Amino acid sequence: MYGDIGTSPLYTLKTVFDPASGLLLQPANIIGIVSLIFWSLVVIVSLKYVTLILRANNHGEGRIMALLALAASSVKDKKRLRHALLLTGVMGAALFYGDGVITPAISVLSAVEGLEVAAPMLQPYVVSVTLIALTALFLMQKHGTAGIGTVFGPVMVLWFVVLAVSGIMNIADSPNILAALNPLIKGIEFCLRHRWLAFVALGAVVLSLTGAGALYADIGHFGSRPIRLTWFGVVFPALALNYLGRGALLLSDPSALQNPFYRLFPSWMLYPMVVLSTIATVIASQAVISGTYSMTKQTMQLGFLPRMNVVYTSDKEIGQIYVLGINWTLLIAVVAAVLGFGSSTALGSAYGIAVTGTMPITTVLTFFLIRYAWNYNWALCAFATLFFFVTDAMFFSANLLKIAEGGWFPLIMGLLMFTVMATWGRGSEMMMHEAHVRAGTTPLKPFLASLMANTPVRVEGTAIFMSPDPNGVPHSLLNNLMHNRVLHEHVVFLTIASDPVPWVEESRRMNLQVLGDGCFQLTVTYGFKDEVDLPAALEKCRNSGLKFDRTTISYFLSRATVVPTPGAGMALWRERLFAIMLHNVGNVAAYLRLPADRVIELGARIEDMILTWSRRE
Repeated sequence: MYGDIGTSPLYTLKTVFDPASGLLLQPANIIGIVSLIFWSLVVIVSLKYVTLILRANNHGEGRIMALLALAASSVKDKKRLRHALLLTGVMGAALFYGDGVITPAISVLSAVEGLEVAAPMLQPYVVSVTLIALTALFLMQKHGTAGIGTVFGPVMVLWFVVLAVSGIMNIADSPNILAALNPLIKGIEFCLRHRWLAFVALGAVVLSLTGAGALYADIGHFGSRPIRLTWFGVVFPALALNYLGRGALLLSDPSALQNPFYRLFPSWMLYPMVVLSTIATVIASQAVISGTYSMTKQTMQLGFLPRMNVVYTSDKEIGQIYVLGINWTLLIAVVAAVLGFGSSTALGSAYGIAVTGTMPITTVLTFFLIRYAWNYNWALCAFATLFFFVTDAMFFSANLLKIAEGGWFPLIMGLLMFTVMATWGRGSEMMMHEAHVRAGTTPLKPFLASLMANTPVRVEGTAIFMSPDPNGVPHSLLNNLMHNRVLHEHVVFLTIASDPVPWVEESRRMNLQVLGDGCFQLTVTYGFKDEVDLPAALEKCRNSGLKFDRTTISYFLSRATVVPTPGAGMALWRERLFAIMLHNVGNVAAYLRLPADRVIELGARIEDMILTWSRRE
């Protein structure tokens, strides 16, 4: 959880005082920058995330998609506002994927750059060693992290102890760095004196906040109390002492700017610190990679990404998953980032936008939660939101200055992901509406009454027909009657529903209705973090009167083929993109965990779906 923000000292000060920024390495500037870093940790992390947002858990779960679900639910009666919030949340989720690429690249690269300090002749091999470490990390993902996860905690505790001790040792040499603790004297004075340069410097200062969102994202694993205790008791003191110590080092030895992190340590500790730093950054990268898998699963459950096969790598921890397509896409993008930027300083320009882009979005979503769900005083909500939004906007706008230097990278990645997610969400909604319209023309109960009046041939076994509308006749049933002219002894019309909560209680997971003549209507509801397992859900219906033999079940699924056509709906290129994604969507039988030998798929061709639905709006 703390790996990302815990390894930010590796590159933050070095990026701030990069000669290209124009900020001179002077005592007043050093103290001013350290003051800004310290108070940014206080305001953004301690106040905003740890004190406020950590309370916004969605049934114990965090991350921006959980916050989006809470915010959207709080204004569910205001359709336009809810739609705007959904788009805003999707934009934040899209930017998270940029973070998922840059974090492993900058973290591991900055750690391996310690070789340049320990042995300058190894400098040509820094990028190669980084790529080897990152490739090994991504290759390991399919095996899960259950085995090595037990060492993560002790390693990170050692890391923060080293950060604190090394900082204290250097503070003793230049105690005047402690003036940075006073924001009025040093931090604000620095901003007033430099103005434009101070504004530019904020784009690098924000690197000290990388990983702040992880505190909220992992609330479901640990709970808010342990996260707060660990932050205030271990992580924040260690980070504060380390930044103060590195500021003290630069005051006494300006030449340490070459790598102010590793220059904190005596020469005999350099190689052990390179090893420890690399391990710590790998842990930080692992947290982000796992978070990307989790984000993907949540986004699929909420309907903004096509189905992908999710592999559960642990028998004990449901949160430990692996998504093959995301893993290899991330690896390719990370390798491209390392080769393209070549150094942690260059990557710092790209990293800032990925981090700050989600900050104002989180603030906006939180406003609707605390105002409409928690019913806090309007003035208090407006003041708190304005305070944090202005702070977030300053960091974000400062990073916009670095678009040409690398900020374009996460923006393009975010734009691509937003386009994919928005197109899939819109297309799925429209296709579902079309399915409802078509199914709705043939109501289920009257159809069954007419069917049973002229009893068709009944055969042994159980037929389960997947249906998007519990009240309409599924096309797979009509096609089965048309082609096979038989009806099974037991017939189940099954609808999968999604609830915008992480977990759905077992007590309300299933809704079974007996329709008579051996027919049942079953709705199974899942949250966006639930593990979808249809056969397991069916087993729990036995006590409700639905009895069957697993070996005689036939699952009838419908697969739609969308043919893009010009019209008044989505742009033609978006229709084509949706059609491509739909064609390559993950196997629905595997997603529902259905036995492959018991599945029958029946197709449907949709050409005017987009145009028809749009006109009905």
